[in-house]
Amino acid sequence: MAQWRSKEKDEPYGEDEIKARLAAELPEWYYENGWIRRKYRTGGWKGTLMVINTVGHLAEAAFHHPDIAASYAFVIVKLMNHAAKGVTDKDFELAKKIEEVVMWQPGKEGGALEGTPDDPRFSYIKYR
Repeated sequence: MAQWRSKEKDEPYGEDEIKARLAAELPEWYYENGWIRRKYRTGGWKGTLMVINTVGHLAEAAFHHPDIAASYAFVIVKLMNHAAKGVTDKDFELAKKIEEVVMWQPGKEGGALEGTPDDPRFSYIKYR
């Protein structure tokens, strides 16, 4: 993994640094208009609500709050540190946690948790 220069608390990254870090650490995320963003495609409204609630829980626990846009079968998460007026380590850390939890597939890890069946009736998120 690339090493990023040490930042002061809440010091925003420049655009080139953000894009390089996203490419290295969060390839499904992108930078646009001052925000790092990710569009999660879901299997429908049930999955959309599950993603929104997951993101909401993680954001509240972190006390760092994203903007969220939602439709029937997708959720867009946007992160930017409002106080710092830019993208900071807080945004990258929360994005990683969101990605880890939302895209978790227990059936791929082995063990007792099987994950959802490969059946459209149970599909709630579109994995990569």
